[in-house]
Amino acid sequence: MKDKNELLIHIYETCDMGVKSTTKLLNLLKDKDNKIKKLLEDELKEYEKYLARSEKLLKKNKVTPEGVGMMASMMSSMEMKMEVKKDNSDSSMAGMLTQGFTMGIINMNKKIESYKDTCDSGVVELASDIVKFQEKEIKNLKSYL
Repeated sequence: MKDKNELLIHIYETCDMGVKSTTKLLNLLKDKDNKIKKLLEDELKEYEKYLARSEKLLKKNKVTPEGVGMMASMMSSMEMKMEVKKDNSDSSMAGMLTQGFTMGIINMNKKIESYKDTCDSGVVELASDIVKFQEKEIKNLKSYL
């Protein structure tokens, strides 16, 4: 894999996992009385926008990502199910999401730092936009903690 595509693939995988995980969490909370669901619906829309932007860039650069591994997706899904079953309060969901966003920010910032000199500026800009989105979501989640 070429270095210049590493960041772009990471962006795609992050957004793909964000869409899948948020959709899964919304489904798990469907019959529950959580106020956080509106925030989750908004997060899903944002992830879908970023996923579409990353897909355009992938197509433009003629890159075909493998997507999020089935094992990683299954582990995330199982962890989410257990967390919701254990405690589906808005506070618990906000804590879980905050941890996920924090890990996402750290990983994306590492990738940006590693590949900013070899990547197209549009890819770096998209990665930075995703970090800003994740930071904003952490602030939004604080009201549920």
